[in-house]
Amino acid sequence: MAQLALKGGTPVRTSPYPSWPVWEEKELDAVSAVVNSGKWGMAQGDRVKELEKRFAAYQEAAYGIAASSGTSALRVALLAAGLEAGTEVIMPAYTFIATATAVIEANMIPVFADIDPDTYNLDPASVEEVITDKTGAIMPVHLAGLPADMDSIQEIARERDLVVIEDACQAWGSEYKGRKVGAIGLGGAFSFQSSKHITAGEGGMLVTDEEDYAECCRSIVDCGRRAGGAWHEHVRLGGNYRLSELQAAVIHAQLERYEKMLARRQQAAAFLREKLARIDGIRPLAVPESATATSCHLFILRYESESFGGLSKEDFIKALNAEGICPAHGGYYIPLYRQPVLLEKNVGPYDLITRHEFRGKVIDYSSFDCPVAERACRSEAVWILQNLLLAEREDLEDIVRAVEKVRENYGELLK
Repeated sequence: MAQLALKGGTPVRTSPYPSWPVWEEKELDAVSAVVNSGKWGMAQGDRVKELEKRFAAYQEAAYGIAASSGTSALRVALLAAGLEAGTEVIMPAYTFIATATAVIEANMIPVFADIDPDTYNLDPASVEEVITDKTGAIMPVHLAGLPADMDSIQEIARERDLVVIEDACQAWGSEYKGRKVGAIGLGGAFSFQSSKHITAGEGGMLVTDEEDYAECCRSIVDCGRRAGGAWHEHVRLGGNYRLSELQAAVIHAQLERYEKMLARRQQAAAFLREKLARIDGIRPLAVPESATATSCHLFILRYESESFGGLSKEDFIKALNAEGICPAHGGYYIPLYRQPVLLEKNVGPYDLITRHEFRGKVIDYSSFDCPVAERACRSEAVWILQNLLLAEREDLEDIVRAVEKVRENYGELLK
């Protein structure tokens, strides 16, 4: 008789895990207050301004600049950094597409480095291998909220006079050696998109410690206006990347409960890390000593197919889902440099990559090879989504039981 649910056995659990997003009357009251005030835009109200100060303080930064999304915050961060068109920006090959498209939309060139096999964050040694005389910036991603190796990245940047922009879109509250991420480099971007721990459906924030840089970022976000200038005076090319008062009101309410929920996620991740590491063929991502706090946006484990008789990652995930561990999935399935938008250079008027020379010839993204990122995408990375980390201890134990069950009975799936 089959044991695995995928083969007709009884699943480990049938109850759903906590849903996301989480909201209460606070969000409803906050939005209602904005609607009734008639001050819905950033220019009319004070909630966005308060949020900028509040979030910057939370991330231990001097300045916060609200934006319409994490993607737009990344683009603004690059545009304000004084980099020339055609500047090469080095980033990890294992991240969301917005890290690369923000660079392209800033008239710059994404260049890809590999990731560390233990943390899946940007590998400083690989960064060194792809630096050229056209490199102007490094964009580490604090993947799943796990801080990147900022000391090594900052050292490389100092030696070559490069800018560091942090993609911290998954890292609210994460700390590197006791310091919150985001303003360790010149600036950093955060996201409030619907899957994020602090969310208003969409939205973003940029933080920095540099006053002049912050003023430039704020100007770009607000149509090129300058502080103290006339409403219809525009001193630089900018866009409308503003956050609305309605979104800011929701984010304020979400921030009020974030510390409690963050602690719960961190406890859940620590429990899963300890229990799952004991299972042959399962290796949770390492948390270095330098990562003194992580937002635990995702719980990522490294699946070793050979320990499961060659069972594919896809079938392992199907088996977990059938056991009631939903959603578990495979995350990014191809490295960024193999995304069709880059291979085909289907970028509309942002076409510098169609003629940019990288190491003596027009850049060809198919020539990049990041074996650790390839392995993570193809056969190794399994994501447990953040809402599962809000579950009770007995529900977390079901995750462990499900993985153990698949490990013990994987042969059913190889027949």
